[in-house]
Amino acid sequence: MSTVEAAGSGAVADLPIDAEAMDAEVVGDGRLTRGGVAWSLFEGARNPYVILITIYIFMPYVAGVMVGDPVKGQEIISQWSQYAGWAVMATAPLLGASIDQLGPRKRWLTLIVVLMTPMMAALWWARPDGSGLSVTGVMLLTTAIGLLFAFSEVLHNSLLVRAAGLSGAHKASGLALALGNFTSVVALAFTAWAFALPGKVDWAFVPKAPLLGLDPAAHEPERVVALLAAAIFLFGALPLFFFTPDAPKTGTPTLTAFRNGAVQLVRMVATVRRHKDAAVYLVSRMFYVDGMNAILIYAGLYAIGVMKWGALEMLLYGIVLSILAVLGGFVGRWLDAGLGPKGAVRVEIFMSLLGIVAMLGMAPDRILYAWTYDAAAHAPMWGGPVFRTLPEWIFILIGFSNAVFITAQYASSRTMLTRITPPDQTGAFFGVYALSGVATGWLGPMMVNWGTKLTRSQQGGFATVTILLALGLVGLMFVRGGGRRLTSQTPATG
Repeated sequence: MSTVEAAGSGAVADLPIDAEAMDAEVVGDGRLTRGGVAWSLFEGARNPYVILITIYIFMPYVAGVMVGDPVKGQEIISQWSQYAGWAVMATAPLLGASIDQLGPRKRWLTLIVVLMTPMMAALWWARPDGSGLSVTGVMLLTTAIGLLFAFSEVLHNSLLVRAAGLSGAHKASGLALALGNFTSVVALAFTAWAFALPGKVDWAFVPKAPLLGLDPAAHEPERVVALLAAAIFLFGALPLFFFTPDAPKTGTPTLTAFRNGAVQLVRMVATVRRHKDAAVYLVSRMFYVDGMNAILIYAGLYAIGVMKWGALEMLLYGIVLSILAVLGGFVGRWLDAGLGPKGAVRVEIFMSLLGIVAMLGMAPDRILYAWTYDAAAHAPMWGGPVFRTLPEWIFILIGFSNAVFITAQYASSRTMLTRITPPDQTGAFFGVYALSGVATGWLGPMMVNWGTKLTRSQQGGFATVTILLALGLVGLMFVRGGGRRLTSQTPATG
């Protein structure tokens, strides 16, 4: 699954720059140098944290085991995610607007790596009996990691052109996305092979017992992903510091840089407000992207509570969806070509809305609201250790559909913005596009938290996501442009 996009990365890297005004060194020759590869490795090393900790393994363990009630766990986690979103909203946009005046980025990234790595590793002590980290301690740590994660994205994205040159930026960006998915899938597969499958299957290639003597009764196979994510991040980040060129010193004091950045941020927003269609589109996008991000982030919590899946099921679910979600990039391209970006985004939102509605109708003994299912009366779908019933397979297919269309949406949404903005002001619009993605990241968690509290159910919490998707879909009805054919019409101002 495209967790890279879920976290909001990539947008800053797509800011258009006037290549003719840059020297040959910045433009580059189109080849992907070791500096560009090192830049991509940093993203590939950072993203397993999202997959292993936030979505599929660790947070579902916190909700189901440490909290002991998936409904209460979803409420607690979404509430703390909301706090993290507020912190990001208050800080990350200012950092993004100030970045060019801050000078060298590596010193800031070094500090972030030094802080994040031990924080990630410390989650290992989140023991089920409460003798280590408490639930509140876990939430404090993951909230701090989430804030630092957002800062690392802004700083890391700002180095793309220096790492790969303008002509090679798309190659480094694509490689980073591929590495993010690849390292996440490898980490999930290794965790399943080394710690979750041993003792549960009699397969020749699987160890007889969990490696390193991990104790399943103490939920060590779930907790060890914290150490794995920390190690991947630390070692994967190192090449960037050795090989990726840093930004030069600007001579601007830090406080002055942030003050100037605040002024620049206001100017970018003012520019967007003068163009009605783009402004309406960006507001609509805030709603539907927050809804889609919520689907990605809370899918793991929902699966353990409603489908009653354990760590092994979640590992395999994550592997399957992470691999198949790659199709989303191709689907987005096909829909863009056939329907135009606005039509593509509408289809992608509608399919995500349909997916969440279908997901709400699933349970181990129920299929799409209407059909009851008695596992004892039906033969298993296959002879493996997990996913033996028809409701589980349908739930996986719904997750696959969500992963594909949510991934496709990220690509179509960027294309849509280029169709409705003045070419000479695209930089300002993409600046607000990127910053708005982090500024409203709290909206999805807040809606899930409210819904879970009011209904005392995970389904009620998840149902609120449909409101965000519907608002985004309706908002697109008031946006002109974005059709299949390019036109010379000047975007409307208001």
